[in-house]
Amino acid sequence: MNILVTGANGQLGSCMREVSSDSSDKYIFTDVAELDITDENAVRSMVSENDIKVIVNCAAYTNVDKAESDVMLSERLNALAVANLALAVKANKGTLIHISTDYVFGGSQGNTPRTENEPVNPTGVYGLTKLHGEEMIKESGCKALIFRTAWLYSEYGKNFVRTMLALTSTKPELKVVFDQVGTPTYARDLAEAIFDVIENRKYSGNEGVYHYSNEGVCSWYDFTKNIAEIAGNNNCKISPCHSDEFPSAVVRPSYSVLDKTKYKKTFGRSIPYWTDSLKTCIKNIRDKNEA
Repeated sequence: MNILVTGANGQLGSCMREVSSDSSDKYIFTDVAELDITDENAVRSMVSENDIKVIVNCAAYTNVDKAESDVMLSERLNALAVANLALAVKANKGTLIHISTDYVFGGSQGNTPRTENEPVNPTGVYGLTKLHGEEMIKESGCKALIFRTAWLYSEYGKNFVRTMLALTSTKPELKVVFDQVGTPTYARDLAEAIFDVIENRKYSGNEGVYHYSNEGVCSWYDFTKNIAEIAGNNNCKISPCHSDEFPSAVVRPSYSVLDKTKYKKTFGRSIPYWTDSLKTCIKNIRDKNEA
């Protein structure tokens, strides 16, 4: 079976390369240089000519702050491109696996973990365009699984863990917000979850929206403290602060813990605890740097 992975040079796409390396299926990895997913004809040609049966869409416009002034590009990548993928895979009688976000829930909505059927209310362009992407999939009528995730990090690219590893090793003091709570998600864990769905053909009959993040809960402050402790960066004083000390054009979710019950019941898989995965990632980063 042929599988197309878009956004292959990003965090999740890079992890998909790793976890699928021994698969008997044929994975085709593309980024914008190989396939412009905003080009409807190019997407249709890629899918039909390669007989693609599953698309894993890891591509997205993810700069939350910049999206506020880059509305058109955000909409093209997060919504219109998703429609192109959905329609193309539907025409080839395949399935789309799409990555969405906790940002579809927007601002404060209490402190109970979010389930898949809760009302959505994005408060910024990024969340709104990602929601539009979900809506495009539903309107297309294609077979699809949507995985909403949060606080994604990995060994690859620019992300919170890599940034804080650098800052806590060089700065004497940092202030990090403690009033935004969620769960960090190791991209490799999510990639393995997606790979399991594909490898064991679990996507058939299980279409719908799922939440996936690591287990547990923390604030960005707690996250940073753990990064520094695991890395041994003990000379940086890390202090908690309020979100309003770092003004932003976007109202970020104050509580965006995702309820993973549906995923675990449907696919019969456990999910690693966030600090365990963080330790694995930091070890891998160090190993890569020392190699």
